Amino acid sequence: MMAYSEDHIALAAEYVLGTLDADERTQVETMMSIDSGFRAVVEAWEIKLGGLNQMVDPIEPPAELWDRIKLAAGLSQPQLPLNLPEVNAPEIAAAPAAEAATARASATVIDFSNRLRRTRSFAQLATAMAASLAALVAVQAYRPDLLPQQLRPKPEVKIVEVVTPAPPAAAPAQFVAVLQKGADFPAFILTVDTATKNFVVRKVGAQPEAGKSYELWIVSDKLNAPRSLGVIGDDEFTKRAVLSSYDEDTINQATYAVTVEPEGGSPTGRATGPIVFTGKLIESVPPAK
Repeated sequence: MMAYSEDHIALAAEYVLGTLDADERTQVETMMSIDSGFRAVVEAWEIKLGGLNQMVDPIEPPAELWDRIKLAAGLSQPQLPLNLPEVNAPEIAAAPAAEAATARASATVIDFSNRLRRTRSFAQLATAMAASLAALVAVQAYRPDLLPQQLRPKPEVKIVEVVTPAPPAAAPAQFVAVLQKGADFPAFILTVDTATKNFVVRKVGAQPEAGKSYELWIVSDKLNAPRSLGVIGDDEFTKRAVLSSYDEDTINQATYAVTVEPEGGSPTGRATGPIVFTGKLIESVPPAK
């Protein structure tokens, strides 16, 4: 697209605004018909100014206002044709050179005046557009309901992912067995965690025997023989994780027994010494719901 002067750009803008007289409009329409680039300039102004036009609702002026406009323009009565004296070619040729120079100077002044008028119009148009655009931005930000639907800002849609925290894991049930002999004072307390199938043996009243070890056994009719759960250590607490191979029902219903074995435990894997303490599990802490 060729470069156009400010006069051409102002002319295109005034054409869109409708401020040109009939001759100038004819000139613009002629240029549009032969110059696609200039036509694109006019169309660009139509797009720019069309949005501003949509912000203003149409208002029909009163009939008396049209009458006053016609009267002020001298159109209230039919205009008489303008009669100009005929000037033939010889008379023009005989005109003094000074008059020709004056005519050229007048034409230059008129052209300059037209250029100045268009430049001022272009500057005023730019200022008006800037003010209008600023107003449009303000209205879009604070009162979008006042604008036509096509000019209202599109609502911003934000997708917010709500992560629901996982419910806390329920606390497992806790079972406890008091390992004792008859009604004697408890010797050991056995605690079993049903979730991990770990157990803890706490020494309470059992007294160590020299060269001997206490060994814990699980006894159940589901098992063909008592099975060792390991030697109970000399410390106050002994922790083991050896119940994972047994199902929950077997663990809960079994009888737990303590025998006295050689130091380090039974050498055969079977109980060899006397059973000194026994007990069964009872639920001490129910599972959390």
